[in-house]
Amino acid sequence: MKYVPDATADRTFDADNTVDRENVDGLLSELDEYAVEQALQVVEAGDGEVTVLTVGPADASDAVRKALQMGADAGVHVEDDSIAGSDAFATSLVLAKALEKLEFDMVFFGMGSTDAGMGVVPTLVAERLGLPAITFASEISVDGDTVKIRRDGDAATHEIEASGKLVVSVTDQTGEARYPSFKGIMAAKKKPVEEWSLADLGIDGAEVGLENAWTKVESTTPRPPRTAGEIVTDEGDGGTKLVEFLASKKFV
Repeated sequence: MKYVPDATADRTFDADNTVDRENVDGLLSELDEYAVEQALQVVEAGDGEVTVLTVGPADASDAVRKALQMGADAGVHVEDDSIAGSDAFATSLVLAKALEKLEFDMVFFGMGSTDAGMGVVPTLVAERLGLPAITFASEISVDGDTVKIRRDGDAATHEIEASGKLVVSVTDQTGEARYPSFKGIMAAKKKPVEEWSLADLGIDGAEVGLENAWTKVESTTPRPPRTAGEIVTDEGDGGTKLVEFLASKKFV
């Protein structure tokens, strides 16, 4: 799960051209809520437990708590100052090392994060763990250790099956994520949350962070303020003016 800045807030960049995450409210990425929901449904239909894992600053514990309120059994929060500014590759390393410390049968991801939207981390983690990945599932079913998903593309729908330990990413078409109940909110206060550092995972701080990122943002420009729309007065030729306007913007 990822702790992300609220998409409805005004977001800015720090001096190093990374997203300012301290001066904006954060929350559990909405796309990851679908992953939590699907994991809970798998356990409720069979047995087992759901452990949620996040990598982020101290406030990322709020995202863990939200998933525990939804019904997850335990949480793990990897926090280390050296991780700040990490790209998808470094993040996948931290997640893979953390997963190696956990006992698991399946790893669920959302289809992407609402602050970056790359959607590559599930596959990168699977590669590091040496596991198959079945991604962008819009429907999922589990029978024993066999998992079947439906992936809806622009031109075709694919049905994919895998068995054994594996990594799954799910889309926002899998079904609405549940809201925490009052009982769930109260129960979450007693659920265990472990806190790990890079040292606990055997990772050198030089392997992660902004300086080790494969890409770098050189500069940013604030979004310009919205301007007033253009008003077209209909003097019998409103339709023509509308078409001319759309054509000038290459909409038609």
